[in-house]
Amino acid sequence: MRTIKTLLALVIIGTAFACDSDENKKGRFLLKGNEKMEENDPKSAMVFYSEALEMDSTYADAYYNKALAHLQLNQLMESIQDLSLAIKYNPEYYDAIFQRGLSYLDNGEFYNAREDAQKLVQLEEQNWKSHFLTGLVEEKLKNFPEAITAFKKASEINPENSDLLVNQATIHYYQKDYEAAKNILTEAMTVNPLEPNLHNLRSMIYFDEQNYAEALDAVEKAISLDKSQAYYYNNKGLYLLFLDQKEEGLDLINQSIQMNANNPFALRNKGIYYVMQGDKISALQYLVELDQNYPDMDLVKEYLEKAQAL
Repeated sequence: MRTIKTLLALVIIGTAFACDSDENKKGRFLLKGNEKMEENDPKSAMVFYSEALEMDSTYADAYYNKALAHLQLNQLMESIQDLSLAIKYNPEYYDAIFQRGLSYLDNGEFYNAREDAQKLVQLEEQNWKSHFLTGLVEEKLKNFPEAITAFKKASEINPENSDLLVNQATIHYYQKDYEAAKNILTEAMTVNPLEPNLHNLRSMIYFDEQNYAEALDAVEKAISLDKSQAYYYNNKGLYLLFLDQKEEGLDLINQSIQMNANNPFALRNKGIYYVMQGDKISALQYLVELDQNYPDMDLVKEYLEKAQAL
Protein backbone atom coordinates (compact mmCIF):
# COMPACT_ATOMS: atom_id res chain seq x y z
CA MET A 1 0.00 0.00 0.00
CA ARG A 2 2.92 2.33 0.29
CA THR A 3 3.96 4.45 -2.67
CA ILE A 4 7.58 3.43 -2.79
CA LYS A 5 9.39 3.47 -6.10
CA THR A 6 12.88 2.05 -6.31
CA LEU A 7 15.16 4.56 -7.98
CA LEU A 8 17.71 2.71 -10.08
CA ALA A 9 20.47 4.75 -11.69
CA LEU A 10 23.53 3.08 -13.14
CA VAL A 11 26.88 4.81 -12.81
CA ILE A 12 27.86 6.12 -16.26
CA ILE A 13 31.41 7.05 -17.19
CA GLY A 14 32.94 8.69 -20.23
CA THR A 15 33.55 6.63 -23.36
CA ALA A 16 36.78 8.19 -24.59
CA PHE A 17 39.94 6.29 -23.60
CA ALA A 18 43.30 7.82 -24.50
CA CYS A 19 45.39 4.76 -23.71
CA ASP A 20 44.90 1.17 -22.69
CA SER A 21 45.59 1.59 -18.96
CA ASP A 22 44.06 -0.62 -16.29
CA GLU A 23 41.86 2.31 -15.34
CA ASN A 24 40.49 2.46 -18.88
CA LYS A 25 40.08 -1.32 -19.13
CA LYS A 26 37.98 -1.53 -16.00
CA GLY A 27 35.96 1.42 -17.25
CA ARG A 28 35.24 -0.42 -20.48
CA PHE A 29 34.01 -3.44 -18.53
CA LEU A 30 31.69 -1.11 -16.60
CA LEU A 31 30.34 0.32 -19.85
CA LYS A 32 29.81 -3.13 -21.35
CA GLY A 33 27.93 -4.15 -18.24
CA ASN A 34 25.75 -1.05 -18.55
CA GLU A 35 24.98 -1.93 -22.17
CA LYS A 36 23.78 -5.37 -21.05
CA MET A 37 21.61 -3.76 -18.39
CA GLU A 38 20.05 -1.55 -21.08
CA GLU A 39 19.36 -4.76 -23.03
CA ASN A 40 17.62 -6.17 -19.91
CA ASP A 41 20.30 -8.82 -19.49
CA PRO A 42 21.49 -8.42 -15.88
CA LYS A 43 23.22 -11.82 -15.77
CA SER A 44 25.58 -10.88 -18.59
CA ALA A 45 26.00 -7.42 -17.07
CA MET A 46 27.26 -8.99 -13.84
CA VAL A 47 29.93 -10.88 -15.78
CA PHE A 48 31.37 -7.59 -17.04
CA TYR A 49 31.10 -5.89 -13.64
CA SER A 50 32.93 -8.88 -12.12
CA GLU A 51 35.66 -8.48 -14.75
CA ALA A 52 36.08 -4.88 -13.68
CA LEU A 53 36.33 -6.00 -10.06
CA GLU A 54 38.94 -8.59 -10.99
CA MET A 55 41.08 -5.66 -12.10
CA ASP A 56 40.26 -3.49 -9.09
CA SER A 57 38.67 -5.09 -6.04
CA THR A 58 38.02 -1.61 -4.57
CA TYR A 59 36.03 -0.35 -7.58
CA ALA A 60 32.99 1.07 -5.79
CA ASP A 61 31.06 1.93 -8.97
CA ALA A 62 31.30 -1.65 -10.21
CA TYR A 63 29.95 -2.97 -6.91
CA TYR A 64 27.10 -0.47 -7.11
CA ASN A 65 26.11 -1.36 -10.68
CA LYS A 66 26.47 -5.06 -9.91
CA ALA A 67 24.11 -4.57 -6.96
CA LEU A 68 21.52 -3.07 -9.30
CA ALA A 69 21.87 -6.10 -11.57
CA HIS A 70 21.19 -8.35 -8.57
CA LEU A 71 18.07 -6.29 -7.83
CA GLN A 72 16.83 -6.87 -11.37
CA LEU A 73 17.08 -10.60 -10.61
CA ASN A 74 15.33 -10.21 -7.23
CA GLN A 75 18.54 -11.23 -5.45
CA LEU A 76 18.12 -8.91 -2.49
CA MET A 77 20.80 -10.26 -0.14
CA GLU A 78 23.43 -10.31 -2.89
CA SER A 79 22.51 -6.74 -3.77
CA ILE A 80 22.88 -5.60 -0.16
CA GLN A 81 26.29 -7.28 0.02
CA ASP A 82 27.55 -5.49 -3.09
CA LEU A 83 26.12 -2.15 -1.95
CA SER A 84 27.90 -2.61 1.37
CA LEU A 85 31.17 -3.18 -0.48
CA ALA A 86 30.59 -0.06 -2.58
CA ILE A 87 30.10 1.90 0.65
CA LYS A 88 33.13 0.27 2.26
CA TYR A 89 35.38 1.60 -0.50
CA ASN A 90 33.52 4.92 -0.80
CA PRO A 91 32.00 5.73 2.63
CA GLU A 92 30.18 8.82 1.30
CA TYR A 93 28.63 7.06 -1.70
CA TYR A 94 25.20 8.67 -1.49
CA ASP A 95 23.39 6.61 -4.15
CA ALA A 96 24.72 3.34 -2.74
CA ILE A 97 23.62 4.25 0.79
CA PHE A 98 20.18 5.28 -0.48
CA GLN A 99 19.73 2.09 -2.48
CA ARG A 100 20.95 -0.07 0.41
CA GLY A 101 18.46 1.65 2.69
CA LEU A 102 15.62 0.79 0.31
CA SER A 103 16.89 -2.77 0.07
CA TYR A 104 17.08 -3.09 3.84
CA LEU A 105 13.46 -1.97 3.98
CA ASP A 106 12.43 -4.58 1.43
CA ASN A 107 14.32 -7.18 3.47
CA GLY A 108 12.62 -6.21 6.73
CA GLU A 109 15.80 -4.77 8.26
CA PHE A 110 14.18 -1.54 9.40
CA TYR A 111 16.81 -0.42 11.90
CA ASN A 112 19.63 -0.90 9.40
CA ALA A 113 17.56 1.15 6.95
CA ARG A 114 17.18 3.85 9.59
CA GLU A 115 20.96 4.03 10.03
CA ASP A 116 21.35 4.54 6.28
CA ALA A 117 18.67 7.24 6.31
CA GLN A 118 20.51 9.04 9.09
CA LYS A 119 23.74 8.86 7.07
CA LEU A 120 21.99 10.38 4.07
CA VAL A 121 20.65 13.30 6.09
CA GLN A 122 24.18 13.95 7.40
CA LEU A 123 25.64 13.76 3.89
CA GLU A 124 23.01 15.77 2.01
CA GLU A 125 20.31 17.31 4.16
CA GLN A 126 18.93 19.26 1.17
CA ASN A 127 18.44 16.14 -0.96
CA TRP A 128 14.78 15.06 -0.95
CA LYS A 129 15.76 11.39 -1.07
CA SER A 130 17.38 11.65 2.38
CA HIS A 131 14.04 12.58 3.93
CA PHE A 132 12.08 10.23 1.65
CA LEU A 133 14.00 7.22 2.98
CA THR A 134 13.61 8.54 6.53
CA GLY A 135 9.86 8.72 6.01
CA LEU A 136 9.65 5.20 4.65
CA VAL A 137 11.62 3.84 7.60
CA GLU A 138 9.52 5.66 10.21
CA GLU A 139 6.37 4.47 8.43
CA LYS A 140 7.53 0.86 8.74
CA LEU A 141 8.34 1.41 12.41
CA LYS A 142 4.85 2.93 12.84
CA ASN A 143 6.30 6.22 13.99
CA PHE A 144 3.68 8.07 11.96
CA PRO A 145 4.25 11.70 13.10
CA GLU A 146 7.97 11.34 12.32
CA ALA A 147 7.13 9.80 8.94
CA ILE A 148 4.84 12.70 8.01
CA THR A 149 7.49 15.23 9.06
CA ALA A 150 10.09 13.51 6.88
CA PHE A 151 7.81 13.30 3.85
CA LYS A 152 6.90 16.99 4.28
CA LYS A 153 10.59 17.94 4.26
CA ALA A 154 11.14 15.86 1.13
CA SER A 155 8.14 17.50 -0.54
CA GLU A 156 9.34 21.00 0.36
CA ILE A 157 12.64 20.24 -1.37
CA ASN A 158 11.00 18.53 -4.35
CA PRO A 159 7.48 20.00 -4.69
CA GLU A 160 6.94 18.55 -8.18
CA ASN A 161 7.11 14.95 -6.89
CA SER A 162 3.52 13.83 -6.35
CA ASP A 163 4.66 10.56 -4.73
CA LEU A 164 5.85 12.51 -1.71
CA LEU A 165 2.38 13.96 -1.22
CA VAL A 166 0.78 10.53 -1.67
CA ASN A 167 3.12 9.19 1.01
CA GLN A 168 1.90 11.85 3.43
CA ALA A 169 -1.71 11.05 2.58
CA THR A 170 -1.00 7.35 3.12
CA ILE A 171 0.16 7.99 6.68
CA HIS A 172 -3.00 9.97 7.40
CA TYR A 173 -4.97 7.07 5.94
CA TYR A 174 -3.24 4.65 8.33
CA GLN A 175 -4.29 6.95 11.16
CA LYS A 176 -7.87 6.96 9.77
CA ASP A 177 -7.70 10.73 9.30
CA TYR A 178 -9.50 10.55 5.98
CA GLU A 179 -10.17 14.27 5.61
CA ALA A 180 -6.48 15.12 5.96
CA ALA A 181 -5.60 12.36 3.49
CA LYS A 182 -8.17 13.58 0.95
CA ASN A 183 -6.96 17.17 1.24
CA ILE A 184 -3.39 16.13 0.47
CA LEU A 185 -4.56 13.95 -2.43
CA THR A 186 -6.38 16.96 -3.87
CA GLU A 187 -3.08 18.83 -3.73
CA ALA A 188 -1.31 15.89 -5.37
CA MET A 189 -3.88 15.95 -8.18
CA THR A 190 -2.73 19.47 -9.09
CA VAL A 191 0.87 18.23 -9.30
CA ASN A 192 0.27 15.01 -11.24
CA PRO A 193 -3.27 13.76 -11.90
CA LEU A 194 -1.84 10.73 -13.68
CA GLU A 195 -0.15 9.28 -10.58
CA PRO A 196 -1.76 5.82 -10.19
CA ASN A 197 -0.98 5.48 -6.47
CA LEU A 198 -3.00 8.62 -5.86
CA HIS A 199 -6.13 7.03 -7.34
CA ASN A 200 -5.52 3.71 -5.58
CA LEU A 201 -5.25 5.42 -2.19
CA ARG A 202 -8.38 7.43 -2.94
CA SER A 203 -10.17 4.15 -3.67
CA MET A 204 -9.11 2.75 -0.30
CA ILE A 205 -10.50 5.79 1.49
CA TYR A 206 -13.78 5.48 -0.39
CA PHE A 207 -13.96 1.80 0.59
CA ASP A 208 -13.44 2.55 4.27
CA GLU A 209 -16.21 5.15 3.98
CA GLN A 210 -18.40 2.40 2.44
CA ASN A 211 -18.61 4.25 -0.87
CA TYR A 212 -17.98 1.07 -2.85
CA ALA A 213 -18.95 2.33 -6.30
CA GLU A 214 -16.65 5.34 -5.96
CA ALA A 215 -13.90 3.03 -4.70
CA LEU A 216 -14.30 0.88 -7.79
CA ASP A 217 -14.14 3.88 -10.12
CA ALA A 218 -10.98 5.16 -8.44
CA VAL A 219 -9.09 1.85 -8.52
CA GLU A 220 -10.07 1.32 -12.17
CA LYS A 221 -8.42 4.68 -12.88
CA ALA A 222 -5.28 3.46 -11.09
CA ILE A 223 -5.26 0.25 -13.16
CA SER A 224 -5.71 2.19 -16.40
CA LEU A 225 -2.55 4.15 -15.52
CA ASP A 226 -0.47 1.17 -14.31
CA LYS A 227 -1.49 -2.40 -15.13
CA SER A 228 1.51 -3.97 -13.37
CA GLN A 229 0.54 -3.53 -9.71
CA ALA A 230 -0.92 -6.67 -8.13
CA TYR A 231 -2.47 -4.84 -5.22
CA TYR A 232 -4.62 -2.69 -7.51
CA TYR A 233 -6.32 -5.83 -8.82
CA ASN A 234 -6.66 -7.15 -5.28
CA ASN A 235 -8.35 -3.94 -4.19
CA LYS A 236 -10.68 -4.03 -7.18
CA GLY A 237 -11.56 -7.62 -6.31
CA LEU A 238 -12.39 -6.61 -2.74
CA TYR A 239 -14.64 -3.80 -3.88
CA LEU A 240 -16.49 -6.14 -6.25
CA LEU A 241 -17.16 -8.52 -3.35
CA PHE A 242 -18.95 -5.71 -1.54
CA LEU A 243 -20.80 -4.75 -4.71
CA ASP A 244 -22.20 -8.32 -4.84
CA GLN A 245 -20.10 -9.26 -7.86
CA LYS A 246 -18.40 -12.03 -5.92
CA GLU A 247 -17.14 -14.32 -8.67
CA GLU A 248 -15.65 -11.43 -10.64
CA GLY A 249 -14.07 -10.23 -7.42
CA LEU A 250 -12.56 -13.62 -6.64
CA ASP A 251 -11.09 -13.84 -10.14
CA LEU A 252 -9.28 -10.55 -9.63
CA ILE A 253 -8.07 -11.54 -6.15
CA ASN A 254 -6.65 -14.77 -7.60
CA GLN A 255 -5.05 -12.79 -10.42
CA SER A 256 -3.42 -10.57 -7.81
CA ILE A 257 -2.06 -13.62 -5.96
CA GLN A 258 -0.60 -14.98 -9.20
CA MET A 259 1.18 -11.67 -9.70
CA ASN A 260 2.37 -11.46 -6.09
CA ALA A 261 1.92 -14.48 -3.82
CA ASN A 262 3.23 -12.63 -0.76
CA ASN A 263 0.37 -10.18 -0.22
CA PRO A 264 -1.54 -11.10 2.96
CA PHE A 265 -4.34 -8.67 2.04
CA ALA A 266 -5.20 -10.88 -0.93
CA LEU A 267 -5.43 -13.91 1.35
CA ARG A 268 -7.67 -11.93 3.69
CA ASN A 269 -9.92 -11.05 0.77
CA LYS A 270 -10.23 -14.72 -0.16
CA GLY A 271 -11.28 -15.40 3.42
CA ILE A 272 -13.90 -12.66 3.15
CA TYR A 273 -15.15 -14.21 -0.10
CA TYR A 274 -15.64 -17.60 1.55
CA VAL A 275 -17.48 -16.01 4.50
CA MET A 276 -19.81 -14.31 2.03
CA GLN A 277 -20.33 -17.69 0.35
CA GLY A 278 -21.08 -19.39 3.68
CA ASP A 279 -18.06 -21.70 3.35
CA LYS A 280 -16.87 -21.85 6.96
CA ILE A 281 -14.05 -24.38 6.46
CA SER A 282 -12.43 -22.50 3.58
CA ALA A 283 -12.84 -19.13 5.32
CA LEU A 284 -11.16 -20.36 8.51
CA GLN A 285 -8.22 -21.75 6.52
CA TYR A 286 -7.32 -18.17 5.61
CA LEU A 287 -8.58 -16.06 8.49
CA VAL A 288 -7.28 -18.02 11.50
CA GLU A 289 -3.67 -17.81 10.34
CA LEU A 290 -4.02 -14.18 9.30
CA ASP A 291 -5.40 -13.29 12.73
CA GLN A 292 -2.35 -14.91 14.31
CA ASN A 293 0.20 -13.28 11.99
CA TYR A 294 -1.47 -9.92 11.32
CA PRO A 295 -3.74 -9.24 14.32
CA ASP A 296 -4.09 -5.53 13.46
CA MET A 297 -5.12 -6.01 9.82
CA ASP A 298 -8.45 -4.38 9.06
CA LEU A 299 -11.44 -6.70 8.61
CA VAL A 300 -9.62 -9.86 9.75
CA LYS A 301 -11.14 -10.14 13.23
CA GLU A 302 -14.57 -9.06 11.98
CA TYR A 303 -14.68 -11.74 9.29
CA LEU A 304 -13.04 -14.38 11.48
CA GLU A 305 -15.91 -13.91 13.96
CA LYS A 306 -18.41 -14.15 11.10
CA ALA A 307 -16.71 -17.32 9.84
CA GLN A 308 -16.81 -18.90 13.30
CA ALA A 309 -20.51 -18.07 13.54
CA LEU A 310 -21.38 -19.85 10.30
